[in-house]
Amino acid sequence: MANSYTQIHIQFVFAVKYRAALIESEWKERLHQYITGIFQENKHKMLQINSMPDHIHIFIGMRPHQSISSLIQNVKTESSKWIKAQSLSSIPFAWQEGYGAFSYAKSQVPNVIRYIKNQEEQHSKQTFLDEYRKFLIAFEIEWNEDYIFKELE
Repeated sequence: MANSYTQIHIQFVFAVKYRAALIESEWKERLHQYITGIFQENKHKMLQINSMPDHIHIFIGMRPHQSISSLIQNVKTESSKWIKAQSLSSIPFAWQEGYGAFSYAKSQVPNVIRYIKNQEEQHSKQTFLDEYRKFLIAFEIEWNEDYIFKELE
């Protein structure tokens, strides 16, 4: 679109259904590559991606031609299908409903990239739910505890 200029940096966070630890280290890089491809096909720029066994962080430069909800629905649907088609999980794989989407200024991009790269270190200090609640508090997002990601099962 002529004369439209944007700079949109979004971090997405979402969990495996029931927060089951199904993302295995043996294939998580392949998952990251597959998900990166989905974002690229949708004309968004992958800045950083990393996952833990029960959740994933994705940081992108987003173009405004697509809604966040349709993009994440596409990513979750296609990556779940891919995991099943590749027979990567012995347990049926699905992403939990919902997601977090957090926006950042350009000056914050290097810190967010570093944070996502260091997920293993972050989670040696705090649980996923504690981390997620800190995001909600920092971004002043009201939430209902009944609808926050479920405890590990």
